[in-house]
Order: sequence, then structure tokens, then C-alpha cells
Amino acid sequence: MLYVELGRTGLKVSQIGVGCWQIGSRSWGWGAEYGEEEVIQAIRTAIDHGVNFIDTAEIYGGGESEKIVGRAIKEIKEKVIIATKVWPTHLTYDNVLKACERSLSRLGVDVIDLYQIHWPNPFISINQTMRAMERLVKEGKIRHIGLCNFSLKQFIRAQEVLKREEIVSNQVKYNMIEREAERELIPYAEKNKITIIAYSPLAQGLLTGKYGPANRPRDYVRRINILFDEENLKRLLPLIQLLKEIAGRRGKTPAQVALNWLIRRPEVIAIPGAKRPAQAEENAGAADFKLTDDELRIIEETLRNIRIRKTVSLLKIPLRLLRG
Repeated sequence: MLYVELGRTGLKVSQIGVGCWQIGSRSWGWGAEYGEEEVIQAIRTAIDHGVNFIDTAEIYGGGESEKIVGRAIKEIKEKVIIATKVWPTHLTYDNVLKACERSLSRLGVDVIDLYQIHWPNPFISINQTMRAMERLVKEGKIRHIGLCNFSLKQFIRAQEVLKREEIVSNQVKYNMIEREAERELIPYAEKNKITIIAYSPLAQGLLTGKYGPANRPRDYVRRINILFDEENLKRLLPLIQLLKEIAGRRGKTPAQVALNWLIRRPEVIAIPGAKRPAQAEENAGAADFKLTDDELRIIEETLRNIRIRKTVSLLKIPLRLLRG
């Protein structure tokens, strides 16, 4: 496993983590396709393979994700770095403090290593939110402050209102297909030693090679994602084929190639989900090889030739959900 420093904190985090959005969420198939025992074993398998960064949120599964993560790490808390998030409707000063207490209780820990604002809220002053975050650090309830889904302008503003602490990370959507973070956020992070936490690093599973025009997903979350539109799946076939070819030559999987492409940047850590132990082991295996310069060049050339359709009419969504 590869490890990098989280911001300037001195904490060493694995470049492959575990994202826990899917835990407790029926929209992903919770209860029907997978359940608590599988994900607990998946988390522990990841830890056994060197993963030490686990990311969850109070909103995931209505708090169930935090509870299950807490049960998974109960006997091995010292081996992991826990990150969770406060929901944007809870960003007033008092509500941040209350939300943190609830997360501490659900996780069964005394301190949260990285406490993140899940989304910015334009209707609540960032000043009071960050005052609450600094109080939590001072009281020893959290160790470090992070943000999620903040633009560069919003990130800089949030840092400006802090008096003592530094924001150490920004969690954003980032994968081979969705690369908006490369415009401003990643150059800024690289220059200022801020960690970029990449969620949806496999584009919700699209980069695993499992899906295609003739094999579209059936779960709700993916069916409403424009990337899984039939036309986009056709346009992405050259990339999926390339990932399979590279994976075959390297004795890896397409998912491992896609994750390795992300963590070639030392300022980036990826947090793929893992519903089952085998998936957790596969994800961890993305960190034990390195793509060659030629492989990176061919990937970049292929990506430059792909144009993704990024909008879909809301009127089409029901038909897309019903389509087999």
C-alpha cells in the first residue's frame, strides 16, 4: 500500500481508502444485494491489506453507515483514520456541534480524525460554521477540518475565516471521465499541500468494465447518472477496452488500472466503495503497481478522443429508469 501525508497534518493515510456511501442505502441495493455482515468484512479486509482511511457521513443510510463503520472498527480503532461529514442543513454553529456529537456516538469513537463539511450552504454563513469547527478541534472532538464539493473560491473563503486551523482536504468527484478537479482544485492543492479525496473514483463502477450499452445498470443511483446513458456507454467503449487490455498485460483488473491512474498524483487519495471482501481486496491491489509512461500516454490520448454527453432531459428520466 502507498501512504501519503494528509495535508500538512503529519498523518499518513493510504492512497486507497474505503468510501461508505453505499452502506445502509437502499438506493444502492442495501438489504437486497448486500448487507451489514458483508460490508463489515469488506472494511476489515481492506484494513488487512494496508488501507487505513475510511470515509463516511452522517447522511449515508440515515446514520446507519456511521454505525456500521463503528462496529467494523470497534476492536481496531488504532489502525484507522476515520473521516465523516456534517450535512449542509446542519451548518449553523450550534447544529455543527450537535451533529458532531451524534457522529461520535454512532461511530463509537472519542475523536474524529477528519471532520468535513459535506456541501457548501449559501444560506448559512461560513463564518459560524468554521467557528464551530475550530471549537471542535480545541475541545478534542475532531483532529482536522476538511471540505467536500467546494469550488476553489469557496475553499479559499472558508480558509480565510479560520483563525487557528488549516483546512487539510477537499473531497470532490474525480475519475478518468470526470476531471473538472484538474482545472483549478488539483493545481491549488499541489501548490498548497492540500489533499484531494476523490469520490466516485470508478465513476460509480463504470470504469470496472462491468457495464456497457447492452448491460446497463438497474439500481436507481446509476440509472439516473448521465454517464450510464446508452449513448455515453457506447462512446466510452474505447476507454473500457483499453483498460481491459492494460489490465490483462499487467495481471490487474480494469478497476485497478483506473484507480492507479488516479493515485499517480501524490496529492490524491481515492475512496472506492466496497460491498464485499473481494472488492475491498481488489481495490487495495490498485496501489501495488505503477502505470508506465507509455500506458499513461495511451490512456490520455484515448480520453482526449471521447466526448461525453453531459445533460439529459428530466422528462426522459422515468423512461431511462424503466428501460431494461
